[in-house]
Amino acid sequence: MVSLYSCSKSIEENCFVSDQEEREYVEEKPFTVKEILAEKPSYVQIIDLKSFRTFKEDSIYTHEYDGKKYELILNEKATEYKNFRNYFHKGFVIYKQQNYRNAQYALAKNDLGYWLLKIANGKPSAYFLGLSFSHYYFNEIQDQPIIKDGSLQIEGSLVKIIQVAGLPGYDDYSAIADGKLFKINLTALMKDTDQDGYNDIFEKCFGLNPDHQDSDGDGVNDFVDVNPMYQSGKNKFTELYEMLIPNYAGTPDFQKDPYHFVVFKTDCDYFHQITPSEYKVLFAPEDKDKESRYLRSTDVYHFGISKIKKNKAFPERFYIEKWGSSSSTNYAAEYRNGKWELEMLGGIVI
Repeated sequence: MVSLYSCSKSIEENCFVSDQEEREYVEEKPFTVKEILAEKPSYVQIIDLKSFRTFKEDSIYTHEYDGKKYELILNEKATEYKNFRNYFHKGFVIYKQQNYRNAQYALAKNDLGYWLLKIANGKPSAYFLGLSFSHYYFNEIQDQPIIKDGSLQIEGSLVKIIQVAGLPGYDDYSAIADGKLFKINLTALMKDTDQDGYNDIFEKCFGLNPDHQDSDGDGVNDFVDVNPMYQSGKNKFTELYEMLIPNYAGTPDFQKDPYHFVVFKTDCDYFHQITPSEYKVLFAPEDKDKESRYLRSTDVYHFGISKIKKNKAFPERFYIEKWGSSSSTNYAAEYRNGKWELEMLGGIVI
């Protein structure tokens, strides 16, 4: 299968530049309440509450205690959510759990967004909500049951992103509409047409095929495929990208945590063909108009690697940059004797 995000440009255009393009931080204009509601997924119902906990009241919850007391609270939560932590291998921040019809449920969040976790008959499963944390804030304290009358019901607020002065890329949030109840029918939420382990909402948000268990046609089910969007390839430029993808301590074992992905924004075919060894990957198109509705409004990109700059005077010497949320590093790369040699040229740390 060809990915939903496939590009019509040539590999040369997608992966190489003659002069390195400067990355520029662009401040996104916050959505208004009207715009958020216009983009609201059809499966979500938003109800105005008469009595509610405000965003300000809830958001100071984690800041009103001294370090020791907050650490005690975290330890209490770890004990309370022990079953979910064991089944999901600490891959989620959990807000609240509830027993409902012979199953355990929990509202949770990871780097991709909000999820509903479920444990039934000793089997864990997770369902992506498709509600951007750039627009939707779920209260850490949920006073009412989160599962009721066959629906997920979450109290919270509509919010906007506020840029932190002097720190490009660092965000904070401010409420633009308090006192909301977000309601999602469980049947719609849990729909998994191809029965691959990812609900349809997740696959549509991140460009996988909700109608086929093997989106890239490589013979591996999406749920266990480390790169479910594109078939892996073996060439020297893919090897270069594999050398540069980030490694960090505490990386979840992707076989134990199938819901943890690192997402890259790139059209480069060589990058698409990587086979990561430590975690699962997803890709988004560089053209914002080709992104899913969810990705257009949600910053899930914590790392990036540039296109490759050629050196006309020395054809075997290339230049490439990689970056994270607070740093960037530039490299010169030469392919010698069947392997890449990297030279660090400089970098920036914010």
